[in-house]
Amino acid sequence: MQIQASASSASVAADRADASARAPIDVDAVATAQAPTAVPPATAAPVVRVVAPARGGLSAWDPQLHGQLADAQQALSFLDQAASQLQGLKADLSGKLAGRAVPDGQLAAQMRQFAAAWDKRAQDSGASLSPSLAYESPAMQRFTVRGLNLASLRTGERETLTLSVGSGGSLMSVQLEPGLSDDAIVQRFAQALAPAGIGVTENDDGKLVFAVAESSWPGVRDALSIRGGGIRFAGGQGARVKADAEPAAIQPGTWQAGDAEALRRTLQQVVQALERVRAARENVGRALAAMSSGVHDPPAGTDAASAPSLVDAFVAAISQPGFAAFSPVTAALSGISRDRVLSLLALGLA
Repeated sequence: MQIQASASSASVAADRADASARAPIDVDAVATAQAPTAVPPATAAPVVRVVAPARGGLSAWDPQLHGQLADAQQALSFLDQAASQLQGLKADLSGKLAGRAVPDGQLAAQMRQFAAAWDKRAQDSGASLSPSLAYESPAMQRFTVRGLNLASLRTGERETLTLSVGSGGSLMSVQLEPGLSDDAIVQRFAQALAPAGIGVTENDDGKLVFAVAESSWPGVRDALSIRGGGIRFAGGQGARVKADAEPAAIQPGTWQAGDAEALRRTLQQVVQALERVRAARENVGRALAAMSSGVHDPPAGTDAASAPSLVDAFVAAISQPGFAAFSPVTAALSGISRDRVLSLLALGLA
């Protein structure tokens, strides 16, 4: 009897399951029961492909900015080499004074090596380090002219000074008169000499300090003349004046490796030179960091119309020797990713 009851129960359960399978299913009710009530039913969103704009490349190459970056990097290279040479010379001079066996010929060779490197400062620093190790583009040679000091220029009667650089140079006139302030005198000289590329300031000794691109200095030094009215300067033909260059920050020509006293003087000068080189490097490093912050920004006025001139500047830049040739090439390659190269290669093989 128990077996029959079990079989009967199983048959009833099977009949109910079969009826449930045949009965229609309320899909909405099932979905509502299974899905969380706080979250709406998911809908299929359209697939949107976002293509990031290309960055870098020649669109971000600014010839002026990248030229300045190249000059700064070249200046850093020169300063690093100078610091290394000075550090080695300092160590050997110190060792020699301490009794270590350092051959005199070795010291003399090190001094000659540094002197030769210093003579090439303008070339090897990208013309961006002045003789005083000031970082500027272009490097400037500062000089004073005997007789042009504020004390003599602010006193005396009215006079017109006419300056010229060489026989073929343009004449530049400065009007002096009683009552002029020192600032007014400096400003009048600066305005008169600006067309010749000569800047004017004053120093703590009350002298006018002139500045010209170092590459132009020999011509100015050898051909500057002044004509006056017989008050501060003689009239008639312009008289050649003496232009005294600002002393260089480092003067290896004065170094000697003779007796102990000469070694001590040289060591002191080498230590000072090393400090100035390191200070100059810090200045160049700060300037380089400031310039690098905008290296990826496209230059102003970059459009299709400026493309030909940009290409011409690019070709001219990569044709120059030295650091300047690397910046445009680096900029051009920075916009070419590995994926782009592979895609182009795949197109070529297809």
